[in-house]
Amino acid sequence: QVHLVESGGGSVQAGGSLRLSCAASGFTLNNYAIGWFRQAPGKEREGVSCITMNRNTYYADSVLGRFTISRDDAKNTVNLQMFSLKPEDTAVYYCATDLKTFCTGTPPGSNYAGMNFWGKGTLVTVSS
Repeated sequence: QVHLVESGGGSVQAGGSLRLSCAASGFTLNNYAIGWFRQAPGKEREGVSCITMNRNTYYADSVLGRFTISRDDAKNTVNLQMFSLKPEDTAVYYCATDLKTFCTGTPPGSNYAGMNFWGKGTLVTVSS
């Protein structure tokens, strides 16, 4: 059974950093594309970043240059390193997959509606 668990959320001040981790069980995470999504209160869920099986990476314009997605194959995790956090980054962050090897959507990594498996999310709060 595919199971995803996010960790690493918390509260930071603007300009701070956090590292989120997505751990998997029931499947080998590095065989598939994994996306990070977020949902702020009252807003639609949006794609943040995605990494393909071949480690191609995609980022939303709003986080480009501040966030870095990576894989740790030994730990079967996908990580999202977040720097220079802004109050508008405040949201629940989810990792998800549709068990494809590439990032889906236009732009790639934006297709949250097509994701089949989701973690329960981790809350990131950035104060000004």
